[in-house]
Amino acid sequence: MVFTHDTAGALVAAVDLVNSGEEPDTLLSLEQLAAFFVEQGYTGRFDGDQAELDAVRGLRPALRRLLTSERDDAVDIVNRILADSRALPRLVRHGDTDWHLHAVEDDRPLADRIAVETAMAMIDVIRADELSRLGVCAADCDGIVLDLSRNRSRKFCSTACGNREAVAAYRVRKSER
Repeated sequence: MVFTHDTAGALVAAVDLVNSGEEPDTLLSLEQLAAFFVEQGYTGRFDGDQAELDAVRGLRPALRRLLTSERDDAVDIVNRILADSRALPRLVRHGDTDWHLHAVEDDRPLADRIAVETAMAMIDVIRADELSRLGVCAADCDGIVLDLSRNRSRKFCSTACGNREAVAAYRVRKSER
């Protein structure tokens, strides 16, 4: 594994959140927000109201900028998020999850916790000089790709994009015959 479980989890959650804004948008309802909260393994405060949905959806452009930034720019964004949130990292253990970092209190708004967890994960990415593991989908979409594979072979944000590209390439090859 390239990153610790909490770093990888935060990166996956951030990429999923950013990609939820691609067509079709998959984070439109309170039910979808609740599912995202559970699927990503978040703990702590969850209001589940429209204000929280709007705040989480509003994070997507900032997280996209962070996840697609050059290394020095990412440092500036991370430092700004951590300073603005008054992050104070501490080790915690809860549920089935062993020791990992939290940097803001569990009763802070979900959008704040997502931003800080993403910033904390990006610290590991930046320090390891592994920003090449983040990129934009090679298909004709704007999805973010997180490549946690050993051989760094992931090019597509989803299997749907990979399948569309494979079908298109097949059709081109077939038409050339």
